[in-house]
Amino acid sequence: MSDGDQKELTAGILPSQALRALIAQGVITATQPIPDDQVQPASIDLRLGSVAYRVRASFLPGRHSTVKQRLDTVEMHAIDLSEGAVLERHCVYIVPLLESVALTPGLTALANPKSSTGRLDVFARLITDHGTEFDRVQAGYAGPLYAEISPRAFSVRVHTGTKLLQLRLRRGEPSHDDSSLRALHQAVSLNDTAPGQENIKGGLAFTVDIQGDPDTGLVGYRARSHTGLIDLARIDHYEPLDFWEPVYRRGGTGIILDPNDFYILASKESVVVPADHAAEMLAYDSLVGEFRVHYAGFFDPGFGLNETGGAGSRAVLEVRAHEVPFLIEDGQVVGRLVYERLTQRPDKLYGQGIGSNYQSQGLRLGKQFKRA
Repeated sequence: MSDGDQKELTAGILPSQALRALIAQGVITATQPIPDDQVQPASIDLRLGSVAYRVRASFLPGRHSTVKQRLDTVEMHAIDLSEGAVLERHCVYIVPLLESVALTPGLTALANPKSSTGRLDVFARLITDHGTEFDRVQAGYAGPLYAEISPRAFSVRVHTGTKLLQLRLRRGEPSHDDSSLRALHQAVSLNDTAPGQENIKGGLAFTVDIQGDPDTGLVGYRARSHTGLIDLARIDHYEPLDFWEPVYRRGGTGIILDPNDFYILASKESVVVPADHAAEMLAYDSLVGEFRVHYAGFFDPGFGLNETGGAGSRAVLEVRAHEVPFLIEDGQVVGRLVYERLTQRPDKLYGQGIGSNYQSQGLRLGKQFKRA
């Protein structure tokens, strides 16, 4: 059945072909042309503009202010990004994006960091004029988009056009209750948990792998405290050990997370996102422990599918402990995946066919690092 023959749902996440239609209609615009590879199967990448504003504090504009009006009170200095510039760790920046939107009354949007952004511990989120929430664009909003950026583990070099965030658009209010998620798992096996054994409560639970590689005992990586900077445009370039300390399985079944350190771990389960669904990993669950899991929460249609070269793909977990040391054990529930229907199957899927970086992944650092 071709895309044109499919029945289009009235509510759901918009697929790639619908996003391109919105670009053609002027609902999504930019100050530079939007190339086709910027449109992902169920989202559009957002690009940094030409200037970054170093600010004294993070903020939300609130209903009665624009981002520019707030910047007038907290801006320290402006940085030209046109030839590239360094964003220092532990500093906060506001960057106008190249893209703007003019959403219709029935259309909302949700932003999240791209996978590579989260794996570098770059805290990034979306702000809009008159916004009262991060990463949310209300129905009917027409105006510019901004990124708040705060590198945590490493200083990073960015430039005009660097993609740190992605935007999903949603029409209506799709339902995604536990019973429909359970039925979907029984139909297509969303992970390698046997039907009837899955843990579904506000999303499909996933657990952490602390057994690691059976030969080496490698379970993850911890970011080193004092390193050089990372140029986000350099792919397969940096030596992992210059920036990361390997974490190995030792006696027992767990590892202790040190307060405020940043770790890359992996899920025990493989993850599958059907071609007509998109998934989001919930960023934090206060019931599972004193840590935050996964800054970058979008999983595109086709992730983990055998037909797109993704069989066995696992979720990479970006983990930061809070104020106290925390023992995290093998098989511990650390978060949940929420699945939503698309209005139509997208005309391209996540995977080898579009050069996706993290299909068929296990434990994997960001694309800027050389692979072993």
